[in-house]
Amino acid sequence: MSNLITRPRWSPYLVGAGIGVLSWVAFAWMGKALGTSTTMVNVAGAIEGVVSGQHVRETEYLAKHIVGKPVFDWQFALVIALFIGALLGAKLSGSRFKETVPDLWAWRFGTSPALRYAGAFLGGAVLLFGARMAGGCTSGHSISGGLQLAVSSWVFTIAMFGAGTVTAFALFGMKGRDHV
Repeated sequence: MSNLITRPRWSPYLVGAGIGVLSWVAFAWMGKALGTSTTMVNVAGAIEGVVSGQHVRETEYLAKHIVGKPVFDWQFALVIALFIGALLGAKLSGSRFKETVPDLWAWRFGTSPALRYAGAFLGGAVLLFGARMAGGCTSGHSISGGLQLAVSSWVFTIAMFGAGTVTAFALFGMKGRDHV
């Protein structure tokens, strides 16, 4: 078992099965689906509440989702556990691999780590915005909703992969495959 835990990369099938079991546990014990994007909104709303509590109470969305609810809940604990798990996994594997600018990105946009980080941040911001528009994040829709065979989640997942494919071709074109 220790050999499995210390591997730099795990089998995607094993990880997928683990996420499935975690989903069952979340549904059985808490009656909740896995998801993380709401945590980001709750934290932002709590910070905004410190600065302008009246604005949070008067904004319909924020009042509905934040006022009177704890910031630190099971989903916040999940986000922290994801971070700690990734950190422990990196430490236990002993992997010294550090890549700030992947080859494909360097080929298309140059070797600037600052540009890469800015691109990653912008992509994350767009993804979070889209997740809130969709009423949930990738894990909430694709994993939890997909496990429940929800049509809306399958449509979301297909659209997400389609948009990702179109975006990859727009950014890197057909010649990008030669740099992966």
